[in-house]
Amino acid sequence: MEIVNIDAQTFERMLSKFESFASRMEALCRLHGDKDSSEWLDNQDVCLLLNISPRTLQTLRDNGTLAFSRINHKIYYKAQDVEKIVPVVEDKRKNAGYKGKRI
Repeated sequence: MEIVNIDAQTFERMLSKFESFASRMEALCRLHGDKDSSEWLDNQDVCLLLNISPRTLQTLRDNGTLAFSRINHKIYYKAQDVEKIVPVVEDKRKNAGYKGKRI
């Protein structure tokens, strides 16, 4: 581990800039904090809502049917995007039923 010495004036400027940054981040969080955090769904939520398997969900992601965001190796979906693909999933389920398959 390397020890770095800085003078007090430089430290105070760094501290001031950090405090300024932190206050701006807090302001942004307050500004956008009123949005409902339940707008985002994870894999399990989507599978339960659509009654599909995780593999089917992956296929929907892979072929571009369902948009997603990946944050720290975890995948999230906007609730409105999931609502848009309900008819698509139901059509595929109906077509698979005619062929004697399940999705």
